[in-house]
Amino acid sequence: MRLKNYLPSTVMPSLFLPTLGTIGAGIFMIIVQTNSAQAAGQYYNCANANGCKLVDSQYFTSSYTKTQYPIVMAHGLGGFTTLFGVIDYFNGIPGELIKGGSEVYTTKTSAVNNSEIRGEQLLQQVKTITAISGKPKVNLFGHSQGGIDIRYVAGVAPKYVASVTAVSSPEQGSKTADFVKKTLEPNNTTGEPSNVTTQLVSGVFNLIGGFTDIGSGISYKQIQQQDGWKALVALSTSGAATFNAKFPAAMPTSYCGQPSSTKIGGISYYSFSGVGQLTSAVDPSDYLLAATGVPFAGESNDGLVSACSSRLGYVIRDNYKMNHLDSADQVLGLTAWGESEPKSIYRTQVNRLKNASL
Repeated sequence: MRLKNYLPSTVMPSLFLPTLGTIGAGIFMIIVQTNSAQAAGQYYNCANANGCKLVDSQYFTSSYTKTQYPIVMAHGLGGFTTLFGVIDYFNGIPGELIKGGSEVYTTKTSAVNNSEIRGEQLLQQVKTITAISGKPKVNLFGHSQGGIDIRYVAGVAPKYVASVTAVSSPEQGSKTADFVKKTLEPNNTTGEPSNVTTQLVSGVFNLIGGFTDIGSGISYKQIQQQDGWKALVALSTSGAATFNAKFPAAMPTSYCGQPSSTKIGGISYYSFSGVGQLTSAVDPSDYLLAATGVPFAGESNDGLVSACSSRLGYVIRDNYKMNHLDSADQVLGLTAWGESEPKSIYRTQVNRLKNASL
C-alpha cells in the first residue's frame, strides 16, 4: 500500500483512510491504520528545500530493519535523490528497508563540491529530518563522497548522529582523482583552477551538478552551489588528508591500516565496500569503471575507490564483489551473479543498527 503526499518540514502527514471493497475489511483497516508517521515503514525524498516528500509507506511488515532512529542516506559526487522521477540514486534500497520497518530519508546536497560545503548542507537537512520524525538523532549512510559528508555532520554536530555508515567511500582519497588532478594541475591545491583547460573541465562538472539538481526537482532559482575543482581537490589524496586532520574520528592511522576505534563520542562508525570493476557483462558502466580503475595499478579497487581507502570504524567487509555503482545498486541493479546482493547488505547493516539499539 502506498501513500503519496507532500510534507513541509513543520507539518506531519495527515490521516489517510483507504477505501476498500468490503465494509468489514474497511472497518478492520481503519482500526489498525494510524498516522502515516507512525506506520511500520516510510520513505521520504528530502530534495526540496522546503521539506520532505513522502514517497512510500508500507504497513504489515516485519521489524527486521525497524531502528530506533531514522535512516538518512547521502549521495556521492554527481548524485541526486530521484532523477526526473525515474532513476533512484539508491536504487530500490529505501523501498527494501521500509518493508522491515525503517523510516528512510534520502537527501540532496550540491552534486559537485567539497565535503565541508556538502556536509553543511546535509546538516541542515538532518535538522529538518529530526523535526519531522520527532527523533533527536539519525543513522547516517553515505555512498562514495557521501561517506565523507556524513563524517562532517558527525564531527560538527554529534548530538544529531547515532551512527555513521560509509559505503565505498574514498576516506583517504581516490587515485583516480589524483590522476585527473595531476593531469590538469599537479601542484594546485587551492580552491580555484588556474588554467583554461581546468576551468573548462570544472565548468562541465558544474553543469552536470546543476542538471542533477534540476532533475531532482529543485527549481532553477534554488540550484545549489557547484564547484568541480573543489570537488576534485577534496577527493584527492592530499585533500582527504586535510579533511582527515580536521575529522579523524574512527579513521586508520595509516593507509591500508585498520581503524582502532569503532565508537567515538557515542557515535558508532561502520564501513563496507567492494572490489572489481567488471561484475556484469551486460552492464555498460562496468567498462567505464575498468578504465577509471587503471590508476590504482593493480591495487584492489571498485573502479574509483580502493579497499584500503574505504576503511572507517567497524569494517564490515571491503571485498564484496561489487564495483562503485553496484554498492548503491545502480544501473538497473545489474550486479555480480551469485554474489552478495546490495539490498541485502544494506538490510543486514540496518538490522545490525537495530540490534545495537540505534
